[in-house]
Amino acid sequence: MFRYVALIKENWDRLAASITLEQGKTFADARGDVLRGLQVAEAACAGPEYMKGEILEVAKDMETRTYREPLGVVAAICPFNFPAMIPLWCIPIATITGNTLVLKPSERDPGAAMILAELAEKAGFPKGVINVVHGAHDTVNYLLDSPAIKAISFVGSNKAGEYIFTRGSANGKRVQANLGAKNHALIMPDCDKGATLDAIVSAAFGAAGQRCMALSVAVFVGETRSWLDELVAKAKALRTDAGFEDGADLGPVVTPESKSRIESLIASAEAEGAKLLLDGRGYKPAKYPNGNWVAPTIIANVTPSQQCYKEEVFGPVLVCVEVDTLEAGIELINNNDYGNGAAVFTSSGAVAERFRRNIEAGQLGINVPIPVPLPMFSFTGNKKSVAGGGASTFYGKPGVNFYTQLKTVTSKWSTASISPAKAELSMPTGS
Repeated sequence: MFRYVALIKENWDRLAASITLEQGKTFADARGDVLRGLQVAEAACAGPEYMKGEILEVAKDMETRTYREPLGVVAAICPFNFPAMIPLWCIPIATITGNTLVLKPSERDPGAAMILAELAEKAGFPKGVINVVHGAHDTVNYLLDSPAIKAISFVGSNKAGEYIFTRGSANGKRVQANLGAKNHALIMPDCDKGATLDAIVSAAFGAAGQRCMALSVAVFVGETRSWLDELVAKAKALRTDAGFEDGADLGPVVTPESKSRIESLIASAEAEGAKLLLDGRGYKPAKYPNGNWVAPTIIANVTPSQQCYKEEVFGPVLVCVEVDTLEAGIELINNNDYGNGAAVFTSSGAVAERFRRNIEAGQLGINVPIPVPLPMFSFTGNKKSVAGGGASTFYGKPGVNFYTQLKTVTSKWSTASISPAKAELSMPTGS
């Protein structure tokens, strides 16, 4: 794993270039994609510590030990939006725990996964430990149905994820599936206005909004509703362009179908009475007029009944809602079906603590807009953001738990002199 980490660092720009070319995100953002996966590989270098079992002397001359054993063959079905990070959520943890991995990258941008498999071979991973398969529905169904595969990891849409969870679980597999989101940020009047607005713009429009932890709803509390004009000005200053262009802040969305769906949701907001403060439809950079372009879009006067609020947009669209109090903001967020993440911007410790205790989401940020934990912890979405009410255990100690089976062994070695005795048939009491 140490050699693998070194090779990823040596090929950082190569991986990022593949991501920008195939997926469209800016080169700087693609380098960040690689970094967040690399961090999981670095943490996996502590694999022996993660794999330690436990031992307890439970009675005289008797002890119980736990051992972690690999499941065998496991699979990972990866999305288009993080072509390096999501494979690297799976490759290091699956392999340090002794499993072999079948990796299915998105058919839209498989290049980074192929490079990562190549680097694993160069790092000395035994042949057959990392395997890459390509395809769409038929390939996924094969992985879900194959008796040889003991566990499935998936990141993607709710429709696909619920299908994968249901079919995989029915076939006796462990399945973890991270799904969609509708992440909210609660903006309190006592926050640092400039820093907060910058954070919202970055979290809403980075990667063209194609992140499951993108900030898609800004909840303005009280007087902060007057900050909308400044927010719009900051978003207008962003440059939408091809990922390799100097100064590009966000690139295109991934496919023409994605563009059409996003534009349809923007149109539905208008039709339902919301107000478009910034409309990114129709934008075309001069050098690349035929791309899948949607520029930053900000929609105000939104209510929870509107389609743009209820659906995950997965594009550079920020929905703005106004409430009068902290309590109303917390209630609004908790009524949302999804539970990946939420954030509050405040200078009050009391507000932050009330938010922490009462919000029903798996990952919370206090003055942090995208609270994705580092790999010492694990990704912890909940509600409809995780299939089947299951757990999200991709990395950290929970990841090791997912990829291993515990075996508990209780042993008795008598220290007394061995002499013939009558066999005891009653339940042992330890006395």
